[in-house]
Amino acid sequence: MRGRALTPALGLRKLAPLRQSATGEFALSAAENLVEIKDLHFSYNHNQVLKGINLAIPRGKVVAILGASGCGKTTLLRHIGGQLTPASGQVKVAGQVVHELNDDALYALRRQMGMMFQAGGLFSDLSVFENLAFPMREHTQLSESMIRDLVLMKLHAVGLRGVHDFRTDDLSGGMARRVALARAIALDPMLVMYDEPFAGLDPISLSVIANLIRRLNDALGITSIVVTYDMAESFKVVDYVYFISEGVVVASGTPAEMLASQHPFVKQFVNGEFDGPVSFHYPAKTLAQDLALNAAQAG
Repeated sequence: MRGRALTPALGLRKLAPLRQSATGEFALSAAENLVEIKDLHFSYNHNQVLKGINLAIPRGKVVAILGASGCGKTTLLRHIGGQLTPASGQVKVAGQVVHELNDDALYALRRQMGMMFQAGGLFSDLSVFENLAFPMREHTQLSESMIRDLVLMKLHAVGLRGVHDFRTDDLSGGMARRVALARAIALDPMLVMYDEPFAGLDPISLSVIANLIRRLNDALGITSIVVTYDMAESFKVVDYVYFISEGVVVASGTPAEMLASQHPFVKQFVNGEFDGPVSFHYPAKTLAQDLALNAAQAG
């Protein structure tokens, strides 16, 4: 869109890949990082969720953010999208401090972001075609004929051009997730965020979504952030991994480095161990205290 050359499959020209060093490591200069998060703190009332997050997302890469349920992964995405304001610290996207932007600048930045929500987030009263056409009609001046062509191209990219006239409640879970992915790239974003994209999917659909994330990221030259607790599938397609626990980044590296890590939390997460840094028991008084056993014995 907007003057970009079209290709039959995706409607976009392929962008140049990110330059890497001779060792294959990411260069962490500001120019090559699309997202930079520094000392980010945030609380929901008295529940401190983020306690000093520091991470960087290089341009053109697929980066996974992993952690146990409730560790603040989705909260982190909301800061990147400007839905939440940090208590301290900052989030930079494309060199802009998100929480310092005025409304017009924030909305302009958001138009360069795509989002795939946990449950897909499709409009249930619209057809598949209308779900993808909606953001194009809202945010562009494209003709209906151009919108039609682009919608079909996006659906073709995820293998679902043949269901463009389906209602969303006629789709399987895996198909709905693929339509949601197609809508996430509808406006040719520079950044796409995936919030638990693998949750609730059968093994075949899970593999399809994972490979689409990788393939579309490379074909479109975009940057992808995958927030998930599904380590097995994400490790197959991502370039870099951050592990979050207790409100901070506890480990980071390539998938191979994380598989070999001896960090206690990473080992527990990778091996699915029953107990460890993530305790089986939620913090509470001792059982004797709750049952007032000491008082009963004293009496």
